[in-house]
Amino acid sequence: MGRKILFVTTDQQRYDTLGCNGGTLARTPVVDALASQGIRYVRAHPQSVVCMPSRSTMLTGQYPRTHGVWMNGVPLPLDAPSIAEELRRHGYRTALVGKAHFEPYLDPFLRFQENAQGTMGTRPPGGAHRGFEHLELANHSAIGFLHYAQWLAREHPEAVGNFYRPLNTALEVSAEPGGDTGAPQVKVNEIERSWYHTDWVADRTIAWLDSLGPDDDWFCWRSFPDPHHPWDPPQSEIGRIDWREVPLPPGYSERAEDRERIIDAKPRHWRLWYDGSLVTNYEAPADWVPATLTADQVREVNARNAIECELIDEALGRVIRRVTERGWSDDVDIVFTTDHGELQGDFGLLFKGPYHVDSLMRLPLVWRPAPASGTPAAVVTSPVGLVDLAPTFCAIAGMDPPAWLQGKRLPIDDTDARSRSFEQVFTDWDSDLFGVEVHLRSVFRDGLLCTSYARGSVHDGTEGELYSIDDGPSQIVNRWADRAWRARRDELLSVLRDHHPDEHQPRLRLEAPV
Repeated sequence: MGRKILFVTTDQQRYDTLGCNGGTLARTPVVDALASQGIRYVRAHPQSVVCMPSRSTMLTGQYPRTHGVWMNGVPLPLDAPSIAEELRRHGYRTALVGKAHFEPYLDPFLRFQENAQGTMGTRPPGGAHRGFEHLELANHSAIGFLHYAQWLAREHPEAVGNFYRPLNTALEVSAEPGGDTGAPQVKVNEIERSWYHTDWVADRTIAWLDSLGPDDDWFCWRSFPDPHHPWDPPQSEIGRIDWREVPLPPGYSERAEDRERIIDAKPRHWRLWYDGSLVTNYEAPADWVPATLTADQVREVNARNAIECELIDEALGRVIRRVTERGWSDDVDIVFTTDHGELQGDFGLLFKGPYHVDSLMRLPLVWRPAPASGTPAAVVTSPVGLVDLAPTFCAIAGMDPPAWLQGKRLPIDDTDARSRSFEQVFTDWDSDLFGVEVHLRSVFRDGLLCTSYARGSVHDGTEGELYSIDDGPSQIVNRWADRAWRARRDELLSVLRDHHPDEHQPRLRLEAPV
């Protein structure tokens, strides 16, 4: 019997939503306790700030430029490497419960297995899918063919219509307002809390764990759909936080002229989106104008987001209690993270897109090694990436890392990080949607975040952004054109050119917008 792995991901969760990371709005005692017992990473970055490329990196241990999922809607090839498959070959029982999103969701003809799996049961055809022998899948809504939607329609059909409908009649992302402030993608959801997908993911995880033998080694990826928009948690929980008392985030300037001055110092697509004239990401509603976002709407969105984070924390606590009851607690490694962040009012914006700033790039990451390993608690300040997760799972399982992995085992402290050259982390954005093409390449190193823009629909290839964390956490002062910073900028651009992986050839086909 070896060490077991509980891999917990959320969707679109900011670094500062956890108490252990300085968050003050959501109460997250379960994850905070894991951080105090284990290793908390101060600078964990995704390799893409959008779902499908980032989740594919977690599964493959490869950069998007290598596994080929360059934007949402590009399916990860079925023969792509999978850390779950490696663990299964090593004798691990494997499951994914919750959100997968390695394949497009806008799939009315069920061309992709993950969307069709809800009609097949929980065991994939052939015994495993991407290395997972058990699949129970959920998304943000109660419509469709995933297991959660099928379960809710069968067991509680009266609750299906309570969720926000993410698409309008034109199959565009909806901006329908709701709540007390008329914020986009906010809705009152009268669903029973125990029927909501957060608790459903916990329930199904516990049921799968209960199906295992006491001596089984297991890898369970437990993937919560929240706190990704839409913000429609159970209405019974809304009283946890009064949005009227929520402070505005430091990245939100109340005066429009201040917001616009900050945005105008960035590349052109920032202001174009703010004014509502350019949308570069399908998940941002095309008919919503960010300049109309009010301070109260920011407060209400952030209150609902924090409530969703609290529900996730409580659901995780239930699973950990069950692990303890099964007698596994000393031998279980728990890793908690997310795929990317959320703007949540910073710069007067919501959602996500080609905006490489801390709101989207700085992620919560906590690794609580199995207590039996004797690993001391630590805080790691060196930069790490989601590409480093799969090698870490190999190390936990006592496996030699396969040659296709591009990351490294996560460091257990800063001394370990320095000895193994954790110096920089790369993040990409590529999109070509509805005739709008945007390409970003970023490196974080030595406290500096440098982003270079390739030629696209609104950029000529000369633009970029350069921020120092010494200037503050919100990436307000863009030093790209500052002569005093030119040498550092050029040094970081050389790092991007010399160390970034080559692009996947041929380029994989875009099959759907999301």
